[in-house]
Amino acid sequence: IVYPHPLLEQVLAETYGIFVYQEQVMQAAQVMGGYTLGGADLLRRAMGKKKPEEMAKERIKFRAGALEKGIAEAKADEVFDLMEKFAGYGFNKSHAAAYSLLAYHTAWIKVHCTAEFFAANMTIESDDTDKLNVLLADARDNFGLEFRAPDINSGTWRFEPISDRCIRYGLGAIKGTGRNAIEAIVAARDTPFKSLFDFAHRVDRQKVNKRAVEALIKAGAFDALHPNRAQTLAALPLAVEWADNQLANANQLGLFDLFEDESAHGSSAQEPPMPVMADWSPRERLMHEKAALGFYLSGHLFDEVETEVRQFASRQIGDLVDSKDPVLVAGVINDLRIINGHRGRVALFKLDDKSQYIEAVLDEKLLLANKDLLQDDAVVIVQGKVQPDRFSGGLRLNIQQLWDMAAARARFGRFLSVTFQGHLPPLAEILARWPVCQVETPEGNTSLGLRIRYHCLNQSAKADIDLGPNVRFWPSDDALRHWAGLAHQGLAKVVYS
Repeated sequence: IVYPHPLLEQVLAETYGIFVYQEQVMQAAQVMGGYTLGGADLLRRAMGKKKPEEMAKERIKFRAGALEKGIAEAKADEVFDLMEKFAGYGFNKSHAAAYSLLAYHTAWIKVHCTAEFFAANMTIESDDTDKLNVLLADARDNFGLEFRAPDINSGTWRFEPISDRCIRYGLGAIKGTGRNAIEAIVAARDTPFKSLFDFAHRVDRQKVNKRAVEALIKAGAFDALHPNRAQTLAALPLAVEWADNQLANANQLGLFDLFEDESAHGSSAQEPPMPVMADWSPRERLMHEKAALGFYLSGHLFDEVETEVRQFASRQIGDLVDSKDPVLVAGVINDLRIINGHRGRVALFKLDDKSQYIEAVLDEKLLLANKDLLQDDAVVIVQGKVQPDRFSGGLRLNIQQLWDMAAARARFGRFLSVTFQGHLPPLAEILARWPVCQVETPEGNTSLGLRIRYHCLNQSAKADIDLGPNVRFWPSDDALRHWAGLAHQGLAKVVYS
């Protein structure tokens, strides 16, 4: 063990030469600086307050006391600096012992009662999206827990363990609901709700307002009753109107109605049909889910492009290490912010590909050139260098180039392979609708687009026709969907290798 000074061996022996407890600061002041016990306590207090003028006086006093013991000023200052640095975060010994015991108990519960541990902690943090996201990732990635989506028929305000490996998501963590609304829903749920209309009819809508129900739908709480979330959200005004009519018509039978067949009035209680409409796309579904929960629960925005992206950007963010060589990675932008740096404005954001996220930064020139691409929840492909981040202690990605999916297809794709049987498409119309893009490169302006190769079929033969380097188009998502609609059995895909 190496001690800052031999006199401190008696003080720091039990903590292997390192200041751990506040009592050790006081003892060191007595042993090296000649302080009295009362004076050492005053030094501890001064260090805790971090007042420069008081610390300057104490340093002079410590030097003088150390000099009387034959300790040079440089060594006295070295020890004083160690004591001062420690005092900013250290506990006294009794507090340290209490926190250590608490940490041990917490760790034991986390390992042996994992689902209960996470359910309790997530209930406590229901109002803090960032902390919920951290707990969710920890539970999934490090403990293999599963999470059931919010459910209007089984969920409660709390997160609840339903097995050793599974937790039901708490309805109280859905933004825009509130505890009173969730408790009103549970109180009305003496039997399971059969539909959105049944729900609107039975709950106390003085406590459960329209905004709360919209949030529940977006979070997926009605999926077991109506899987099409877009349809369910569109049906909400109709369900409220129908429920109001049921309430107004209750017990309003006329004198002659008493003698009529009850079945004649059954149609008034018949639920209207759900509106006919397409469900949200996977991206829209996740965006609405994020608005309701604060993050994606049922999937990830990167899921939609991962298979394609891995054909040219195979490295995951979770596998990145400090390297001098540029790396090509892809992910979703989160927490985008623009700040003023020493050399102009810079963009900072988290790049997330599900495996992990990394802090990314790009300079003002790239920021201005790509300002339309830089948005939260956008999928981007970037090339840059991975370096240690001295602020976070982790890694940082210094971006040198950036592309969206269309530009990445044009940059890394070889060609679009399209299968046709019979007539060929109106090529000139497609090229005019999605023309190549003019981009600025270190070598100057150039046109960027993707080549096309036809795979033609008929009853007796098949052939591949490469349309050549001068026939190119801009491979946006809309353009690829259009090609797929024209192709035989939708066979249109970008070939990368």
